[in-house]
Amino acid sequence: MSHGPLDDDAIESYREAGAVLVEAMNEAREMVEPGRSHLEVVDWTEDFIREGGAGLAFPVNVSVDAEASHATPGRDDHTTFGNRMVCLDVGVHVDGYIADAAVTVDHSGHPELVEAAEMALEAAVDEAGPGVEVGVVGKAIEDVIRGYGYTPVLNLSGHGVERYDAHTEPSVPNRGVDRSVELEPGQAVAIEPFATDGRGKVGEGTTEEIYELERERSVRDRRARQVLEEIAAFDDLPFAARWLSNDRAGMALRRLKQANVIKGYPVLKESDETLVSQAEHTLLVTDDGVEVTTDGIHGFDG
Repeated sequence: MSHGPLDDDAIESYREAGAVLVEAMNEAREMVEPGRSHLEVVDWTEDFIREGGAGLAFPVNVSVDAEASHATPGRDDHTTFGNRMVCLDVGVHVDGYIADAAVTVDHSGHPELVEAAEMALEAAVDEAGPGVEVGVVGKAIEDVIRGYGYTPVLNLSGHGVERYDAHTEPSVPNRGVDRSVELEPGQAVAIEPFATDGRGKVGEGTTEEIYELERERSVRDRRARQVLEEIAAFDDLPFAARWLSNDRAGMALRRLKQANVIKGYPVLKESDETLVSQAEHTLLVTDDGVEVTTDGIHGFDG
């Protein structure tokens, strides 16, 4: 798929989304401390984004220790932060144009694992540009992470972001690939290295709190129809079960999933149950380089 130049309105919306995300992330990461609940941090962050006039591209993810992605608290989740490794992954959109970024906050005593992901991200952004193959960007990520003595998570990758779609082509691997597509001007791309002290493979866990509309179709169950009406307000973007006004929506969600109306996103966990760190930026590919829309997140200064 060929990309033309982004128009000024699209570029400005990407930048605005990034600015809101940076401000939200810098506050939220300071709130991640032992004793505070996951739900408090997530609710504050999501409210801040909405009150800033932006939308959520997906629910705020709070992944702990071996969790790598898709972890977000449920409505009645009272889990608090302890001496753990915590990844915050936040997505913001303005008029559908998305910024996606992640940071790792370490209370587990493994700062080098965090640094490995951050330095890999820095190397990847330095490598990226028009005409650069995504496999070359992936090699930059892999070289840095392995240089720290860790392993990149091989079955997770960065991705394109398009209007109202947080995960599109191109896929940006976290390892070197010999033959791969080139980055093109006009693309928005999220690069997200994951580093682990395990084998570098994630699998699906049993917890599932994030869903997305798959297709529109009529359903007979009254409660499922009511939930489906609410889901329509989420612009076909992923949503959290706790966003639904009905606190007994669980059964309706299960019926909608069985009918293939929605799909779920189970929490992804490192297969060896080892620690995972993550760092992520969104960038716009321009004619002569890249522009990082999420620049300014504390801790990414090297």
